[in-house]
Amino acid sequence: MSRKYFGTDGIRGTVGQSPITPDFMLRLGHAVGSVLRKTAKRPTVLIGKDTRISGYMIESALEAGFASAGVNVLLTGPLPTPGVAYLTRALRQDLGVVISASHNPFQDNGIKFFSAKGEKLPDAWELAVEAALDEAPQWVDSASLGRAKRLEDARGRYIEFCKNSFGSDLTLKGMKIVVDAAHGAAYHVAPDVFHELGAEVISIGCKPDGFNINAGVGATAPGALVEAVKAHGADYGVALDGDADRLQLVDANGRLYNGDELLYVMVADRLNQGLRVPGAVGTLMTNMAVEVALRSRDVEFVRAKVGDRYVLEELAARGWQLGGEGSGHLLALDKHTTGDGIVSALLVLQSVCRSGRSLAEQLQGVDLFPQTLINVRLAAGQDWKSSSRLAEEQTAVAAELGDRGRVLIRASGTEPLLRVMVEASDAALAQRCAQRLAEAVAA
Repeated sequence: MSRKYFGTDGIRGTVGQSPITPDFMLRLGHAVGSVLRKTAKRPTVLIGKDTRISGYMIESALEAGFASAGVNVLLTGPLPTPGVAYLTRALRQDLGVVISASHNPFQDNGIKFFSAKGEKLPDAWELAVEAALDEAPQWVDSASLGRAKRLEDARGRYIEFCKNSFGSDLTLKGMKIVVDAAHGAAYHVAPDVFHELGAEVISIGCKPDGFNINAGVGATAPGALVEAVKAHGADYGVALDGDADRLQLVDANGRLYNGDELLYVMVADRLNQGLRVPGAVGTLMTNMAVEVALRSRDVEFVRAKVGDRYVLEELAARGWQLGGEGSGHLLALDKHTTGDGIVSALLVLQSVCRSGRSLAEQLQGVDLFPQTLINVRLAAGQDWKSSSRLAEEQTAVAAELGDRGRVLIRASGTEPLLRVMVEASDAALAQRCAQRLAEAVAA
């Protein structure tokens, strides 16, 4: 069955347009509550949010919907998505709810859910909720209504959780770090985590006003972090996105490290400690240089579909712990059940402290392959998969690249586009091969 409201990561859209409206959110809270009541007599859900102005409206509507279904609510106020996942598990809640549109601008918002174990929920659960949305609401009587209260120490609990992921024998003393929270959910969390571990912290993107989340700052706009690191003579800079599950990291030279490189550092840190790392998971877009580097250290590398949800599923299926995307979604499942930008940053900085080597030194020899991406517009009804010319050209390109590169061709999920990506050890070769493939599609 296809899903009507849920996408790859919850429900998301423009505020004021279906489904991000107060009436739908009330219905959603009631529908989710009715699904929970089938397995728990008096469920309790924990609701956190980012700093968007629309969060107040959505929070109130969801709270009313849950109460009308006989479900209790615990409110955290602004808190990173991974913080909600952690507290849902730590406080033995029945469900975690995050009001956030992650890296999107303030005009958007959305809802994500976590299970009692702090994990993302399966498709079957989302389909059950959508089925409940199509049913007439069953309001409980006054005596059975849910109650709501605020969790006053949510921020402090999550700060301690993050700090505990950093080696107890290590410190960030002597390190100057710029922390950019994207004016988002980690604005009152991330600076304190790094400060309490000993770092001198300079904060940017930590003054939310309801409208400035992700606006020119954060992981999706790292230029502000690069400039701040240079201006303050900092050792490193850490940028998070609006809900703080994504990370970008900058060194003293203004060099930006993406998620592919940081995943390699996390794996290498464990290997250097003599720990066994059977494998790591990336995506179809993960740079081939990282795969080559990991395999040279006898670490198996597997590619999942694009999206941290699929990386997580692959890790769980294989019983592995480390995975991630170039966008900065990184997973260390022995530290947390979901991607956490703050925890990921601490794991990377931990490798710097433990080894005494900078990120640049640790990544010597891991030279990212140049990538060329060309978007080719498809005609209405064009069946690119059946194109004999494209198939022939792809075979020829693959033969020419050999073990020096690879080809990825995939359709856009939102536009009538075919994305043609060629990765090669030589930039000119990547460009030439991608152009040939694009021309074959258009022919």
